[in-house]
Amino acid sequence: MTTSDLSHLIKAYDVRGTVPDQLNAEVTRAIGAAFAQAVVLPEAPVAGGDVAARPSVVVGHDMRDSGPELVDAFAAGLADAGVDVTRIGLCSTDGLYHASGVLGVPGAMFTASHNPAAYNGIKLCRAGARPVGQDSGLAEVRRLAEGFLDDGLPSAVGERGVVSDREMLADYAAFLRDLVDLSGIRPLKVVVDAGNGMGGYTVPAVLGTGAGLPALPLDVVPLYFELDGTFPNHEANPLDPKNLVDLQAAVVEHGADLGLAFDGDADRCFVVDEQGAPVSPSAITALVGLREVGKELEAGRTPTVIHNLITSRAVPDFLGAAGARTVRTRVGHSFIKAQMADNDAVFGGEHSAHYYFRDFFFADTGMLAAMHVLAALGTQPHPMSALGEMYEPYVASGEINSTVADVPAARARVVEAYVTQQGAGPVDVDELDGLTVSHWDSHPQWWFNLRASNTEPLLRLNVEAADQDILEKVRDDVLSLVRASDGPASGTTTSEERA
Repeated sequence: MTTSDLSHLIKAYDVRGTVPDQLNAEVTRAIGAAFAQAVVLPEAPVAGGDVAARPSVVVGHDMRDSGPELVDAFAAGLADAGVDVTRIGLCSTDGLYHASGVLGVPGAMFTASHNPAAYNGIKLCRAGARPVGQDSGLAEVRRLAEGFLDDGLPSAVGERGVVSDREMLADYAAFLRDLVDLSGIRPLKVVVDAGNGMGGYTVPAVLGTGAGLPALPLDVVPLYFELDGTFPNHEANPLDPKNLVDLQAAVVEHGADLGLAFDGDADRCFVVDEQGAPVSPSAITALVGLREVGKELEAGRTPTVIHNLITSRAVPDFLGAAGARTVRTRVGHSFIKAQMADNDAVFGGEHSAHYYFRDFFFADTGMLAAMHVLAALGTQPHPMSALGEMYEPYVASGEINSTVADVPAARARVVEAYVTQQGAGPVDVDELDGLTVSHWDSHPQWWFNLRASNTEPLLRLNVEAADQDILEKVRDDVLSLVRASDGPASGTTTSEERA
């Protein structure tokens, strides 16, 4: 009978918890052994007596102090199962995806993204950076790991896997440089806020000369490039407006053309224009998406772009007008990645500033998105504010979290008002992910999505409208229904899609 419960640690999309009470060497070794049995060995090629054909996994970690010890424990669990392990050391999450893609092996990235210093976690992927989520192997990893913690780890195989080290940063930088040529853009000054996260390690290599690549016409002003998993300056989550304040001020102070902010593991990138104003991730999705779509159309192919259901309507509007097919999906990187692969999509974007590229193994990379923004800005004369405004024709509320005592009852009040009674006029309704109610095909134009958190008594509201007055009316009306019996609730916040 299983008594260990890792549900607090192994979530829908990744592994994440506090060190050492939730995530420690013992637990991590069990997860490594479980990953070997659930994912690595079933997909491994038949060795045929060739030792070199043994299954292999690539593992990296961010700047958190707990990373190296956890990596070693995870590697031991894999090696006991006869799996070779290549440790690539410090890397961004997209650096790990690059390694998994080019080496053609499963991977594990030790990171807790923007979570506080006490946390660490693991993002797992199959060979070629394909996602491992709740429905694609993570539930089985959890089940096996719980059993190993209760009953003991499996006995080591006769020939344990070999653990070795390899440097991949230069290969990663060169790979990205081949995808977006920045050598011919006009000179740009860019402030980069790494938030003491892995952007401080990767930006000098990709945008500078740190990996031995030629200099680009970029004047990079570094902000918080020192790797420090305690995040002494601000949380490494650029979606929270308070974490952009320093970047915004620095862009104006230095007269920069734009600012870039990366999260802790540098797989997300947020853009600030030359006036210090944030550019919405939906606008960046449209801008980068049009660049990727253009390449496909020039090659005579009809491109597909994936976007989640709470990105702006501007995304399908612009991309559809350009000749692309757009596919709307639920929130969450594992869903986006699956849809990217299933549809052979050239690009995908989320409200959370995750951007996915077919050219990057259908995986998300903040650095490649940043390079596309620099290329778009540097190949025309207009400022970043003009580009951002071009792709933001509508107004949005941002994600508003409401803590409620009875989530089903609060949702039911909204359904009664907007669906059953249809008091707001003709609407389209779907439940792809939460409740989406749209009045976009009639005037006034608006839509909203109301989603429940997977882990907390929260309802998350996103509203978009054609003008500010309508936005405020719909937003306030839905919030009054949601919070009707719960008293004061939380204000506007922006959250990661895993919640």
